[in-house]
Amino acid sequence: MAEIKKRILSFSNGKTIKLYGNSVAIGKSMEIAEAYTPNILGFSAPHGDEKIGTVFNPHKLTPEELQELADYNIRLWMDLKDAIRKYGANNPKVFNKEAISN
Repeated sequence: MAEIKKRILSFSNGKTIKLYGNSVAIGKSMEIAEAYTPNILGFSAPHGDEKIGTVFNPHKLTPEELQELADYNIRLWMDLKDAIRKYGANNPKVFNKEAISN
């Protein structure tokens, strides 16, 4: 399984990709990109005398809303996997054309 450590995306076959951000994201179009900033939910490590870090939740999302967002993203990733199985990795049919044109 792929994993990210120290901004390196590593695959089980040994291939690596250096990331400039700290995560990868998927959009409704099925396009994948690096995410640079945790601007919906994030964590700030402890500073100075602080014992624990701080949660960054600027939209004040509830646990239920965060779970709904997670479900939405999981569904997109699963749809992408299904499309790649069906069409292969180099076929434009993998992408959601309606979402790209919006």
